[in-house]
Amino acid sequence: MKIVQLKKVKNKRLEYLSENQSLKEPLVLIFGNRYMLQEKNVFDEIRAIFKDGHLVFGSTAGNITSESVDDEAITITAIEFEKSSFIIKTSNVLTSEIEINGLKTGKELIKQLPQEGLKYVFVVSDGSFINGSQLTLGMNAAANNNLLITGGLCADGSRFEVTLCSYNERPKEGKIVAIGFYGDSLEVSFATSGGWIPFGPERIVTKSTYNILYELDNKPALDLYKQYLGDKSKELPASASLYPLKVKSSDNNKSIARTILNINEDENSMILAGDIPEGSHVQLMMTNADSIISTAEIAAVQALKFRKSKPELAILVSCIGNKIVLDQRVEEEVEEVIEVIGKKTTICGFYSHGEIAPFNREINCQLHNQTMAITLISE
Repeated sequence: MKIVQLKKVKNKRLEYLSENQSLKEPLVLIFGNRYMLQEKNVFDEIRAIFKDGHLVFGSTAGNITSESVDDEAITITAIEFEKSSFIIKTSNVLTSEIEINGLKTGKELIKQLPQEGLKYVFVVSDGSFINGSQLTLGMNAAANNNLLITGGLCADGSRFEVTLCSYNERPKEGKIVAIGFYGDSLEVSFATSGGWIPFGPERIVTKSTYNILYELDNKPALDLYKQYLGDKSKELPASASLYPLKVKSSDNNKSIARTILNINEDENSMILAGDIPEGSHVQLMMTNADSIISTAEIAAVQALKFRKSKPELAILVSCIGNKIVLDQRVEEEVEEVIEVIGKKTTICGFYSHGEIAPFNREINCQLHNQTMAITLISE
């Protein structure tokens, strides 16, 4: 595996972060600030460097490399696989019916990939229109719950306005990209970990539709949420990242965190990154910087635990909520991962609206929020 990394800061040329070497038909992961990805010349500038590259774009709430976490930049990681191969397929969530836009799209996306020899899929998805829970359900169904899938939902800084994604075209809204990997020597491991703890009373979801929450304990959910936020309610939806919801289904002991992506004042409702079924039990959650940093280390240890070979590439997808809490200490989360997996492993990734990965020691993927999801790859 050969890897080259570059970075583009606003109004400057692309800068190489690693040795400038020639790559043959590389997979090029391009994560960046939404406004910079919308600039007219960005696609052509990157295409000029990687003429035969497979260019995958995704907007973020911050780009991750071993060098730094960047908000006002584009980071590029180009990978040439020497023993393995990959195939890329795309879909557009805006062409599906809104009620099933995740489920239907997820199924169709995975079915596009040749199934023989398919070992792993990395997904970069729209983060505004998609219902991430339904997306993962659809992908799992298409793969009979027997395919490792990780990835993330694109973000837009802390604006929650527009997210962009694309493959071999200028980034646009509504796109989802699935990269299928093939090869007997390919080794992929993963782990997720979150450092958020519940507080306050446990409430029951009494009215919801897919990922839209209307009522808790038969009371308007948004009114209750604003009471907890106090003055910070004026900063919604961004301030919601500080207090996500812990969601535990009525028939399942497992719980999962859910980020609030937006609010609807007219309906007194909240739009979450994933489903929140009626009958679920929910609590508010909170955390601190030390907890997030320590759980990133735990995830890295878990991802390394059963590997046969040293990872050559680490893809980190962390939540925008983690980044907001970490603030000036944001790079410490990445540093903890590097400390565990080693400095020779190339790091890339982004802060997201949602992390896609299985629960630890499982295979079928889930939509997570408020976590660090680590994928380690070698061949």
